[in-house]
Amino acid sequence: MPEARNARAAVGPIWRVLGDPLVRGAGAGPLAGQAVAVKDLFDVAGHRVGAGVPAYLAGAAPATAHAYAVGALLAAGADVRGIAQTDEFAYSIAGRNPHSGTPANGAVPGALPGGSSSGPATAVALRQASIGLGTDTGGSIRVPASYQGLWGLRSTHGAVPVGGLVPLAPAFDAVGWLARDGGTLRAAVAATLVAGEQRAAPARYAVAPDAVALADPGVGAAFGAALARLGAAGLLGDLAVVDTGDLDELAEAFRTVQAAQAWRVHGAWVRAHPGALGDDVAARFAWARSVTADAAAAAGETLAAARARLEALLGERTLLLPSASSAAPPVDVAGGELDLVRARTMRLTCLAGITGRPALSVPVLSVPVLSVPGGGGHNGGGGSSPVGLCLVGPRCADLALIDMGRRLAAALDLARTATARTDDGTP
Repeated sequence: MPEARNARAAVGPIWRVLGDPLVRGAGAGPLAGQAVAVKDLFDVAGHRVGAGVPAYLAGAAPATAHAYAVGALLAAGADVRGIAQTDEFAYSIAGRNPHSGTPANGAVPGALPGGSSSGPATAVALRQASIGLGTDTGGSIRVPASYQGLWGLRSTHGAVPVGGLVPLAPAFDAVGWLARDGGTLRAAVAATLVAGEQRAAPARYAVAPDAVALADPGVGAAFGAALARLGAAGLLGDLAVVDTGDLDELAEAFRTVQAAQAWRVHGAWVRAHPGALGDDVAARFAWARSVTADAAAAAGETLAAARARLEALLGERTLLLPSASSAAPPVDVAGGELDLVRARTMRLTCLAGITGRPALSVPVLSVPVLSVPGGGGHNGGGGSSPVGLCLVGPRCADLALIDMGRRLAAALDLARTATARTDDGTP
């Protein structure tokens, strides 16, 4: 089957293939008029999947059918605008790709976009698409949403069929979506989830001080201020304080199982294509290759015990925490510093992966930024950077979680408006 001709190559930081549209949707439905940026992991009929790796793209055959999630969005009336870039094999949360470049951060000039759903996130942030379709294994929806001030949902693990999707670590891989507003996000999620498997969830919340303490002081302060406003508005009810356990141990176990599965999925290809990957992702695969079966099994046992404990601890409650440990780092951040940012953020994001729960990033926090090297504009001489408020909800309560997030966001917006009026003397 030859590759579709109704597209133009758009090799660049945001798009790999772009159309006008690339694939037209049903024309009518709840998503009519919406344009989707599809992460380059999903099958789009007539097109190849590159997974952020040119050598992988070169050996791929055009897909004969759409991935489930792509087909569901098209059936709901959305158009596929194009295939958007990803970090190599989705094995990064930075948003860098040594082959196609680094997409801009639509909220913070000069900062990293977040990954691995970097292309879809930037396309949405820059209004080149209204919906981003991506994946989240260890934070690849939540981190770019946090860095770029977007709404982003990681679905309940297994809630969306993953046929026609290049995996990274199947035990944790989940379909996710990005949008500029909660209403659009909800419509996209509702159109994609398997009908009849969603349920309600009570608006009962929990907070884990040990997890919040992993964030930068500015992020922790913004998170605390938001909780205070929500509490004053009466929205948090009987907020529970919970102990998530040793997050260093949990994140390391998560990293180990993720690596073992990534090597199982892609190891043969990586061995057969030396030099095909950039240094950062190549180093991750080199470490993944070294993970022994015994180490993977022990890590799996650690995660199983943690999953049972966290489920018993949280029950029907939704855990509140920052979506990332910091605002978006500058594009030219040194590799060692970026590794530290990744490690601290993964200690937060791994909780949803371990439990399989849905996780929503809501763009309601911000932290001051003195400057971003090379940024200018928004942050050239001050300003702020967005950070997401993350809600980790009960399994199969994805839509209810978005509804909770929209209520919390509305309350925080009202609180900010009231504060602004008080500050400027407006009655």
